[in-house]
Amino acid sequence: MTAAVTDRAQYGVCALLALAGAAVIADATRIVHLTGGNDPVGPRPVPIILGAALLVVAAVYGADVARGGAGEPEPGEDVDLGSRADWRTVLLLAGVFLANAALVEWLGWVISGALLFWGAAFALGNRHHVRGLAVAAALSLVTFYAFAVGLGANLPAGVLQGIL
Repeated sequence: MTAAVTDRAQYGVCALLALAGAAVIADATRIVHLTGGNDPVGPRPVPIILGAALLVVAAVYGADVARGGAGEPEPGEDVDLGSRADWRTVLLLAGVFLANAALVEWLGWVISGALLFWGAAFALGNRHHVRGLAVAAALSLVTFYAFAVGLGANLPAGVLQGIL
């Protein structure tokens, strides 16, 4: 008779859920309690309820893991777990994200975002460079104006300041 092997990493997920719940509750207790005629409850209850729900989920999940519960792999999963990681793609994506973070203030979102979208598509296998760059430029322009007009949040214009 063999003992069931428990996946100890699941306890880490339980701990993260519990820490998140505790952080939400701790942060909610620091909310200034202002009530008015239209809102006699104030803003505290919702985050406290959500934090408590996170703690309950962490406890129930921990109990399930302790009893030997394990998640089932998705039937549609097409990842070969025996294959090696594609570190070239991972490093290219990391480089593209780091370059975007370094260049967004200087070049602005439209240019750095286009480079981000194009570089991510290239890293993931797109070899239609001109079409990819055109789509990336369109995406960055659309997101720039969606943030500016739709949300009222201005992304950095960088070297295109005054043009956009």
